Amino acid sequence: MVRARLEAFAPFPGPPAWAYEFLLFGFKQGWACLFGGLMLAMLMATHLFWPADAPLARYDALTIGALLIQIAMLAFRLETLSEAKVILAFHVVGTVMELFKTAYGSWTYPEPSVLRIGGVPLFSGFMYACVGSYIARVWRIFDFRFPSYPPLLWTYVLAVGVYVNFFAHHWLTDVRLVLFAAMALLFWRTQVVFRVWREDRRMPLLLGWFLVALFIWFAENIATFSRAWIYPNQRNGWTLVSPAKLGAWYLLMYISFVLVAAVHRIRSR
Repeated sequence: MVRARLEAFAPFPGPPAWAYEFLLFGFKQGWACLFGGLMLAMLMATHLFWPADAPLARYDALTIGALLIQIAMLAFRLETLSEAKVILAFHVVGTVMELFKTAYGSWTYPEPSVLRIGGVPLFSGFMYACVGSYIARVWRIFDFRFPSYPPLLWTYVLAVGVYVNFFAHHWLTDVRLVLFAAMALLFWRTQVVFRVWREDRRMPLLLGWFLVALFIWFAENIATFSRAWIYPNQRNGWTLVSPAKLGAWYLLMYISFVLVAAVHRIRSR
């Protein structure tokens, strides 16, 4: 196994060992992002090379490709069956949100397809599944533990509130600032302890979520550049997605974490 061999390597102590641990961290993060990386590669490849007159629509090809990736992840035991169930939940939760948001014009899918529900092609649910796959895999690869984790019931209640606000803010006051405050109150003491190589490392969990949300925002810019979906201000040409979207991704990151935590038992030590 490649990962085991890399972990067994013994460079000289001091700066060579520090550099090696940093590179090993990058390798493991990339390995955890396998599903998302393959999806982004498909988005760009089909954007650049898919024939406009092909008998199979580009969006339908993306749906079929995403399904094949998911099957391969299970076949090669890169994901467990329990993780796949959570990822299916991501697909359902994400598709429901997509149907609602596209109906309100928050974003659109500009290309035709057959495999779709209303204005939402089915591959869109796999974009949410990429986030779930990453969290589930990185949790195992880095052996996450969470000292000072809050009571589970309160984390579930907050996750429901976050999800409801994604819909309700179209009619009622957007309470995301209240949700951010509640998140900070619940998790301000919580650390994520992880092992890259031979020693445990740690960081505040709130900071870890922000870093992942930032990475998702970068990926979103690649996706909109490939016209997988577009925002209203991108109809006449691609522009950078507003950094304000980081807040939405942070909240979605929280929902994703709680869903995966239902499978991976929270460990404090």
